[in-house]
Amino acid sequence: MSAPRPPDPTATPHSPGSPHSPASSASDEQRLRELGYVQELARSMSGFSNFAVSFSIVSILSGCLTLYGFGMNTGGPALIVWGWPVVGLMTLCVGLSMAEICSSFPTAGGLYYWAAKLAPSRAPAWSWFTGWFNFLGQVAVTAGIDYGAATFLGALLDLQFGLSATPGHTVELFAVILLAHGLLNTLGVRLVALLNDVSVWWHLVGVLVIVGVLVFVPDHHSSASFVLGRFVDDTGFHSPFYVAMLGLLLAQYTLTGYDASAHMTEETHDAARSGPRGIVNAIVVSLVAGWVLLLGLTFAIQDYDGERTTGSGVPPAQIFIDAIGHTGAKLLLLIVIGAQFFCGMASVTANSRMIYAFSRDGALPASRLWHRIDPRTQTPTSAVWLAAGGAFLLGLPALWNSTAYAAVTSVSVIGLYIAYVIPVYLRLRQGDAFTRGPWHLGRWSRLVGSVAVGWTGLITLLFMLPTVSPITALSFNYTPVAVCVVLGFAGVWWLASARRWFTGPRIQDGGAPADPVENDLEPR
Repeated sequence: MSAPRPPDPTATPHSPGSPHSPASSASDEQRLRELGYVQELARSMSGFSNFAVSFSIVSILSGCLTLYGFGMNTGGPALIVWGWPVVGLMTLCVGLSMAEICSSFPTAGGLYYWAAKLAPSRAPAWSWFTGWFNFLGQVAVTAGIDYGAATFLGALLDLQFGLSATPGHTVELFAVILLAHGLLNTLGVRLVALLNDVSVWWHLVGVLVIVGVLVFVPDHHSSASFVLGRFVDDTGFHSPFYVAMLGLLLAQYTLTGYDASAHMTEETHDAARSGPRGIVNAIVVSLVAGWVLLLGLTFAIQDYDGERTTGSGVPPAQIFIDAIGHTGAKLLLLIVIGAQFFCGMASVTANSRMIYAFSRDGALPASRLWHRIDPRTQTPTSAVWLAAGGAFLLGLPALWNSTAYAAVTSVSVIGLYIAYVIPVYLRLRQGDAFTRGPWHLGRWSRLVGSVAVGWTGLITLLFMLPTVSPITALSFNYTPVAVCVVLGFAGVWWLASARRWFTGPRIQDGGAPADPVENDLEPR
């Protein structure tokens, strides 16, 4: 059969009749059995809901705005505006490669299951470390989202009630938001799916409202030369190239979390197509809408130096105030905070499913606990609270470290993207031996996958580097420490114990029905 045309991300290419595809007529439950699992989670999500989870976690109103202040110091308007499409195109390569694998293996285990199936001679270490990097990234991205929401909520409370936005108050708000997300996620997947559907429209309409207001209300706008060409270095390093590379974190952190569509496939109808479409469409829609948002916000800047030194520590809030006044700023902040709340809720959902799946295979301490399913809601309640609790612990250094938020976001990018690209690398090694699903890239797989692997290697090194100079205890980028602690724990456990019993995802030979009790076993 001749190779298909280059993929159109919005059209989501597929080839149902391809001889490389699994039997597309099989039911989702049957396909799951073929992959070695029984249906335990409630399969009640539509393809749109699956996309909505990833789109909500990407959340341009969360990532773009919470790191906007960081971007103002590391490259300024020029890097904010031009870094976005560059990072977006690289991210799309990663997402396309992941989507192809997701179509072949639509399970909640997602990345680490893929690694197990694609590894040479089924070497279980690939799966083990993919899962641990994914776990680290998922917890960190939840921390980043909800801590960002806490900073914006603190800015609103400061404007409305005069409550100072101190680190202590921000951490308290952070804890309350995480608690709310944990409670919502214990009420069942139907409620979560409904809220994620609402989240899509909240984000899209919210961006249109914010950009529309910032375009038509202010009497003054920044010049095109300022927005498109003003470069700023407030890091202390005095190296434009180095600072420009650091500034890419704003876009790269925002464009994370789309693996949620893979983790939700066991709860999605037509998973082999809906999962890949959810991944790719979340990136494409976010890429377009996010660039519009960044352009609108940057053109609305009235006093660049004043907005960088705002007392609330939230430059977008000051941009709103300077552009449209206090009342209008509060309304726009409500839109942003609502989007960030939806984003954090979806992140806890996806995180808990990854924990559930990893624990199903005995790969986390106390796996029996984290794999428990609430019989009433059919949701992994214990995993939900591990996701929320882990995120809170990772965000605590913000009490004393001025660069803690940048570190948390860096940890999330590194953890997630290493987990994203390991299966892609393994799939490249398989070449034509890879069994495609109904959604695939055809002859473009190798080129797109190679770009994804190369880009991930670059950003992994880049975001471990110092972000300000001079480097002190209060400004130290603790990203390498967090990554090494988790990787060290996983490595020691692997060498001391897990290599003797962890053989990858626990499946039943021949895809026979698995006994749900077996999935709760302690490590073999």
